[in-house]
Amino acid sequence: MRVSRVGRQLVVVAAVLAIASVAVSRAEGPRADRPLAESTRARQLIRQLQLHVLPRESGYLGIVGISAQQAQVHGRSLAVQSQNYYMLTRELPINYLHWLEPDDTHILVEGGPVDYFIFCPGQPARKQTLGMDLAHGERPIVAVPGGCWKALQLRPGAAYALTVNTLSPEFTPDRVRIGEGAAWVQQWAGSAPWATPEFLRTLIGPNWKQP
Repeated sequence: MRVSRVGRQLVVVAAVLAIASVAVSRAEGPRADRPLAESTRARQLIRQLQLHVLPRESGYLGIVGISAQQAQVHGRSLAVQSQNYYMLTRELPINYLHWLEPDDTHILVEGGPVDYFIFCPGQPARKQTLGMDLAHGERPIVAVPGGCWKALQLRPGAAYALTVNTLSPEFTPDRVRIGEGAAWVQQWAGSAPWATPEFLRTLIGPNWKQP
């Protein structure tokens, strides 16, 4: 009788352990596979959207097109708008500092979040986060006015972020400046709690300009 009772107890313990093992494997399995799945998804997007590495600024770019409407800008005819895909990944997590003449609006398609560091003349430096956690201040659209500098950084833990960018008027290579130097860092250092000289230098990255 005593052996039978112990036997039944062992069977119950074994069953509980088996159920717990299945529960743990179900809980841990997706977490273990998640980085691989996200990396596969990023590569899939790069391939299907025909994205290529953007020189100097970094990240991945895919040209979509320009609008049919035209406008006169500084005596030249430009399309009212151009559209791009843009993507950051774990391997290329920063879009380095650059200045654009056109307005630049970024719309999150998938992934994220991404921190935007924006520097507009006459205003304090500001940080906005592109993402879907609305309760914590993230937004699915970030609009950067023309004539400002900006840099983007994929949040730690995020695998990738795919955006659609609209530039108005259209992008042209002669209306962008990439990188800055010591004078720019001195101008913006301390303009926000995160704007330390070291971090600003990180945002400039390989495009540091010598005096």
